[in-house]
Amino acid sequence: MSYQAVQLSRRQFLKGSLAGAACLGLGGLALNAFAESEKPPNFIFILADDLGYGDLGCFGSPLIKTPNLDRMAKEGMKFTDFYAQPVCTPSRAALLTGCYPLRVSLPNVINYSNKIGISDKEITIAQMLKQKGYATACIGKWHLGWQKPFLPTHHGFDYFYGLPYSNDMKYGNDAVPLMQGEEIIEQPAVLETLTPRYTEQAIKFITEHKDKPFFLYLPHTFPHVPLKTAPPFEGKSARGLYGDVVETLDWSAGQIFDALKKLGLDDNTLVVFTSDNGPWLIKGKDAGSAGPLRSGKGTTWEGGLREPTIMRWPGHIPAGSTCSEVTSTIDILPTFAKLAGTKPPSDRIIDGKDILPLMLGKPGAKSPHETFFYYRSDQLQAVRSGKWKLVVPHQDPLDKSDVPLSLYDLKADIAEKTDLSAKYPSIVKRLQGYIERMREDLGDQITGAPGKNRRPPGKVPG
Repeated sequence: MSYQAVQLSRRQFLKGSLAGAACLGLGGLALNAFAESEKPPNFIFILADDLGYGDLGCFGSPLIKTPNLDRMAKEGMKFTDFYAQPVCTPSRAALLTGCYPLRVSLPNVINYSNKIGISDKEITIAQMLKQKGYATACIGKWHLGWQKPFLPTHHGFDYFYGLPYSNDMKYGNDAVPLMQGEEIIEQPAVLETLTPRYTEQAIKFITEHKDKPFFLYLPHTFPHVPLKTAPPFEGKSARGLYGDVVETLDWSAGQIFDALKKLGLDDNTLVVFTSDNGPWLIKGKDAGSAGPLRSGKGTTWEGGLREPTIMRWPGHIPAGSTCSEVTSTIDILPTFAKLAGTKPPSDRIIDGKDILPLMLGKPGAKSPHETFFYYRSDQLQAVRSGKWKLVVPHQDPLDKSDVPLSLYDLKADIAEKTDLSAKYPSIVKRLQGYIERMREDLGDQITGAPGKNRRPPGKVPG
């Protein structure tokens, strides 16, 4: 597929996809359990940037049309309680290392002037899978350090095509570059054509490696601002330019699914779609929607970290199913390790857990997390255990208000409106105990706790 082919017809974008426009609820056919003797699956991880919880049709968007992702949900599993991190760099660090960002000392967004990045002592998903013979590619936005030692090709990826950081970043007069491998091939990057070109590169990689296991990491640039999209998609969405951009991402997913089917890889490829953080609400009409969730990007309210997530693997993940257990991007590394027939690194702390039983719809499967911690930078601001979320005192970064100690029942109160801390003091005490133990582990800027189990970031030599 070439970009020129993309331009031919908007009608081709919609053809063959409207039949999957509605998401189904629980159910699906009984499936065979995964057997370790089976051929290891291919992995495709699609990561949107700043997509809101309510921005897909199957997660309730009334205006944005996402027939391909809706069909993905119909043929796979929706995860309603899946967590990333509040902003870009920490979210990517968590995904690729299986750790809370503070553990790998990447809790903040890396700017062009920063001389740090992901450490060469960390083991990424790509490095882990390469040890099992996987071909690996990162196509899209990286944002874990832009200097050579931090680029994807130094951290397990055979191939890189994309932006080293966000599309709104530049240093002085240097506009954001498009890179291939370790070389700049376009500066400034032509943002309008990025999604089609990422898609073309992704399909090329899949096609070239169809006869061996592969891991494709596809972290899209959009819908991070500034919003841009290709001509065939402009002015088509009822949600304006933001909707146009999201519908372009949906088209991209459809192209990848078509390629998998054409190449006979569909049944042996696990595809995950999610976002790095919630919508950037301060951008007004250029921002997404968190749907029923409170707040958005940059905060530790549910709208900041809880992401619209879909997983599809025909014959293994039950079609039309939903998982409401607590899961996270930090779980991807140990879960992919299990499926690839290997194990996570044993010489360090990995915070993620194997969520394969949940993905396969095993009867009675529960979240492997007793707790999930909500960090913003190096501040520990909340913890979730089961349905309960305890928020500790901090300042809200959006409205600058002082947030008091508060307790929420997320099953009954997804919008975090009703504080139950006075009603359930024993639950508050239990969750405060979790907070204190995590402060000892990783520290907390709010209290000044230094932590004892952080690993240093990578630094530019000299």
